[in-house]
Amino acid sequence: MSDFSIRPARPEDRDAIIDICVRTADKGKDGRHCFSRPEYPALLWALPYFTLEPQHALVLARNDKAMGYAVGTPDTPAFARRLEQDWWPDVRRSLASREPETADDRYVFDYARRPETIPAEITEPYPAHLHINLLPAAQGGGNGSLLLQQLLALLAQSGAKGVHLGVNHLNEPVTDFYRKLGFTEIARLPSIIMARRLP
Repeated sequence: MSDFSIRPARPEDRDAIIDICVRTADKGKDGRHCFSRPEYPALLWALPYFTLEPQHALVLARNDKAMGYAVGTPDTPAFARRLEQDWWPDVRRSLASREPETADDRYVFDYARRPETIPAEITEPYPAHLHINLLPAAQGGGNGSLLLQQLLALLAQSGAKGVHLGVNHLNEPVTDFYRKLGFTEIARLPSIIMARRLP
């Protein structure tokens, strides 16, 4: 990892996490051109975890600056209920006065109104789920593997017996990374759902 380190996420990482999320939001590539506001993808895929489950939020840092993150929850159905109570109402209010300007904006708006529900046949054997993103400068050298392994350990310590994640079906090559860490494909929704047992 050379000059990289892994640490718990902190409140002051919020802007960096928003930036990392949007700069990896176009099938793993820079998605700033896809959204009219840089925070939009993070409203779905990063900030809810960073805000509501900071104990399951890790940062890959260089010189203490966040260059990547991994976030998750050990109990997907319980987290969905908490989002409906403590996250989505504020997001919906903030979006109510805005209009989507791009197709990806529209996806964010629609998702916030009607969040995706993962079927019980996935969440029962694999109740945890996660998201991980690294800026290009942090990729390679085993950084992603170490970050993911540390988050998996946290999820296992919190009682999760299995974990799943989704991969955009247009970004299928990234599934090789997860396979090396013990994940296998279990469904297509159309996102590619991969899962593994914990620990």
